[in-house]
Amino acid sequence: MYLNEKVVENRLVGHPGQAIYKMVLKGQAAQTAQPGQFVHIRVAESFDPLLRRPLSIAGINREREEITIYYRVAGKGTRLLSQIRANEYLSVLGPLGTGFTIPRDGEFLLIAGGIGVFPIYSLMEAVAQPQVKIKLFWGGENKEFLESAGLKHLQDLGIDYEITTLDGSLGQQGLVTDPFRKYLAEVSNSFAGVKDKTKTPPLWAAACGPPGMLKAVTEICLENGIPLEVSLEERMACGVGACLGCVCTVRDAAGNLRRKRACKDGPVFEAKEVVWDAGV
Repeated sequence: MYLNEKVVENRLVGHPGQAIYKMVLKGQAAQTAQPGQFVHIRVAESFDPLLRRPLSIAGINREREEITIYYRVAGKGTRLLSQIRANEYLSVLGPLGTGFTIPRDGEFLLIAGGIGVFPIYSLMEAVAQPQVKIKLFWGGENKEFLESAGLKHLQDLGIDYEITTLDGSLGQQGLVTDPFRKYLAEVSNSFAGVKDKTKTPPLWAAACGPPGMLKAVTEICLENGIPLEVSLEERMACGVGACLGCVCTVRDAAGNLRRKRACKDGPVFEAKEVVWDAGV
């Protein structure tokens, strides 16, 4: 669906060197948006750049008819987008794609790598608490990045989280999979003496981040028998499944390899069906 959305705000957040912006759009997109979906935004009136930019939905407020988007300036398209001012209007295609499944009980483990935390924000807000316990594992480059990408937002939400940085400037130094694996071991030990496993709260997981991280998280969840959904970060051109520029390889229930479109069939997939080493 092509929409004309009003820009409520579009501003730099956090440390200028991180070039992360927060954009709030008001209009029809908020009526049907789901966590894990994205919008395809036209960033210029001219044909340069030609393609729209796919941006994950980080917040949904149906009452105010607003969606929130975070993005990092990384090229011409996002640089042009950063110059848009409040009260201007943007051509938006969406909401697009398949979103996350929202659990109704148990514990929900969320794993984010870098800016992969952005679609996780809307997912956290959609989960009913305290019926579902949320724990987030988030890894980033350094303290400046985490602060710019929404660390205070997590604190305001009161989410239980563990963070890692590659340089050790905040939280634990290393990869986000390290505390995630350690936590699962602790959970497993805490229920080791429970004879009736049906009485232990179910564990669910969702993740978004770079492919290497998602592959590692998938392996950990498969080892522990935890259902996992992943949001794939793929380059997208049309956003509606026509150009086949964002296909990924999956394995169906019969074991056959198939190609699926990240923009149409995803970007959220069951992790167990994704073939991580197949390439594009």
